[in-house]
Order: sequence, then C-alpha cells, then structure tokens
Amino acid sequence: MTSPTAPRDVAAPSALTVVGIGADGWAGLPELSREALRGAEVLIGGARQLALLPAVCAGERVPWPSPLRTGVPGLLAAHAGRRVAVPASGDPTFYGIARTLREVLGTVPRVLPHPSSVAYACARLGWAQEECEVVSAVGRPLARLSALLHHGRRLLVLSAGAHTPGEVGALLRERGFGASPVRVLEQLGGDGERVVEGTALTWSAPPGDPLNVVAVECVRDPGYGASGVPRLGAVPGLPDEAYEHDGQLTKRHVRAATLAALAPAPGELLWDVGGGAGSIAVEWMRAHPACRAVTVERNAARADRIARNAERLGVPGLRVVTGAAPSALAALPAPDAVFIGGGLTAPGLLEACWRALPPGGRLVANTVTLESEALLVDWYRRHGGELVRLGVSHGVPVGGFTGWRQAMPVTQWAVCKPSGGEGAGAAPDVASADVSAAAAKDTSDVVERTSDVREGDVVGDER
Repeated sequence: MTSPTAPRDVAAPSALTVVGIGADGWAGLPELSREALRGAEVLIGGARQLALLPAVCAGERVPWPSPLRTGVPGLLAAHAGRRVAVPASGDPTFYGIARTLREVLGTVPRVLPHPSSVAYACARLGWAQEECEVVSAVGRPLARLSALLHHGRRLLVLSAGAHTPGEVGALLRERGFGASPVRVLEQLGGDGERVVEGTALTWSAPPGDPLNVVAVECVRDPGYGASGVPRLGAVPGLPDEAYEHDGQLTKRHVRAATLAALAPAPGELLWDVGGGAGSIAVEWMRAHPACRAVTVERNAARADRIARNAERLGVPGLRVVTGAAPSALAALPAPDAVFIGGGLTAPGLLEACWRALPPGGRLVANTVTLESEALLVDWYRRHGGELVRLGVSHGVPVGGFTGWRQAMPVTQWAVCKPSGGEGAGAAPDVASADVSAAAAKDTSDVVERTSDVREGDVVGDER
C-alpha cells in the first residue's frame, strides 16, 4: 500500500531530524543525536520529550498540535527553511512519529533511533524479540489483543497510560486467559525503572507510571472451552459458537472453504455483502493485521451484532455499513475481493459487485436456493471461474447408534476477474437479464415476508 504524499503547498524545513530518546534522557543519547538536538533552531515534540532536553538545546521549543496529524502540515510550513529536530520516544520508526512525518512530507526524514521499549522489555525479560507479538494500545483499540491470544504465546502491549495494565487484565479474564502471568515494566532505561508482577486473574496492582509496557505469557484457564469460551485457532473456520448470531451464519466448514477461495492477503480490502453475523469479514481480518473489510448488512440488529462479534474476536477495525445492497455499495472504496452471502437475486447486485472489482479481484458467492444457483450457473457460463457444491454431514445420535445428518448443500461460485473482454465486466446479456428477472419474480414472496433482501433470512444454513 502506498502512503499519501505531502500537499503541494506545504514547505518542509530545510533540515528535519527525528531523534529517539529514552527514559534516561540526555544521558542515554549518543553524540550524533546530541549534536542534532543542540544544532536545531526549532525543537518540536511532546511535553515529556521536550522536558528531557537540557538548556544546551537552545532552539525554540514547540509542542505538537492537537489533533496531531491534521496539524502537522501547518506546523512544518510555519518553520519552513529552519533546522528542525523532533525528539521522540524510543525508536521513532516503531509505532512512532517518523511514519506520520513521512506521509506528510512525502519523503523519508532523517531518523536517529534509540532502543525501543520492546527492545528494553525483551532484554529485561530474556525474551527473543522475534518470538513476541506486539500490540499498541496507543490510540488503537485494545480489543486487537484478542486475536493474538494463543496458549504459550508471549505478547507485549505498548501502553496508553497507567490504566492500560488493568484493562489488559480484564480482557484476558474475559477471554479465558485469566491464568496468564502479567508483568508491567515501567520507565524502562530510566532511574525509576521497575517491574510489577502478577496474573490477569488476580491483578489488583494500583495504577503505576503511565510510561509502561505490559508483558503477557498466554496461559489458558483450566476448563477453558468447557466454561463456554471456545478455543480459537489461527486459521479460518472458527467454531460456530464463537459468534453471536440469530441463525444467519456461514457455518464453520463452509466458512473455511469460502475463506480459502477468497484468499486474503495483507493490505487487501474485502466487501462482505449480506453480513449476517459477520463471520466471513471477521476471519478475513484475522488472517493478517493489515487485512481490511467492510460488511454490508441491511438489518440494524444484525449490524450491531456484527460489530460485537468483531470486537470480541479481535478485529474492532471492521467497518459495518447498515443498508441495502447494491445501493449501500456506491460510496465504498474499491475492493480487492467480494463475498456475497445473501441477496444474490436482488436486482443489480452481482453486476454492481463485478463492476467494482479491479482486474485480478476475486468474487465468491454462496447460495442454497435453486433460483440463486441458476443465476450463478449463468455467470459461471459467461465468466468462468470455479463452480462447486459443498456438502457437509454431521454425526448425530440415531436411537442407540450414530448416523449422518446432511446439511443443505451450498453452491459456491469463485472467480478471478480478468483484465479485459466480456469477463472484465461487460453488461450481462439478455439471457442473464431474463434469469435475474425470473429469479426475482419467483422469490418475491420471500421479500414480502422479510425486511431483508437475503435468502439467508429463510434458509439459515446459507450463512
């Protein structure tokens, strides 16, 4: 993904250096960093970082504006042509100000890094940094931590303040990881450095220093799973009971096959049309932290439920749009992939999704009704792709024995949009229009009985 460049009318300083500084302040800086701070005409930073600089740094001291991102262009323009130094906490390239400055300026500023808080924490704990998962709670939802909770994993939470350790403990208890050892490392590298230890279940330490990192060694509680908190794996196909739903849920085995067909990749955007419980969008985003998704759901109660599922399962960034497709799709950013889990026979829906896809984009549609299946067969005939029927049977008691209970088979069409020709989104032919019109006519009673244009409202196994 590309970063935005600086506006044309923003004049950059003649020299801008970002200098990492730790809790040990001036004493912990190498000479090159000290030289950049002493020679600056303007020092821009947070109150804590500016307070760490001695009087020998004689440049004009300017605090960051609030809100920061929108105020940075004007601030830099006001000091155009001057030597500017930015003291920043730890390593400015790691969840730091260097990224914001790069995006505003459109160029990479000079950066003199200091050891990050993660480097300090791993050094104190004896942990291998490459084996730890890092989550930032600074300006980001702590709920993202939920997607990383796996027994035996080590997590480091970049704190948003003195309240963060207590919030981490509460989240761990709620997710069935109350037995996890928790250590809070404060003022790393400074004179006031200390470590507070406990477990998430018994955490009762009062708020400490706001400059802290929370270290967690994930341990599942005894009876985990039996207590009603299902075990969540790292791949698509989470247990159905992990979701709050009203029956409109793509079931586990079909969901795993659907995500495999959608093939999420870092940075890509999914449209989940007819969200139901949001399971496809949730597991798309769980595939990688950079994956993005928008789910469109007409029913307001279901839309609220999707948001709760996303929060609980560690992807609070899922965007939920309450509205009817295809009209609700008009203002959305272009997707890399589209999943249609309901409402296939809504007039213009498939056409709108197909037009929105760029060349190379993927579309996957699932259905259990003959009317929608006929529509998918026609699109498959014209655009190619892969048409499969997914059947799942579950073992169930039959008297004193065990037999198979067949779920409704799901027809799935998966296709990658080519770069040209009729497959690239030409208007459907007359035969396709006839099929769509016939399907809409045949299911008109379904639309009248429900408030949603979704086959899933009638057939619960579709989602």
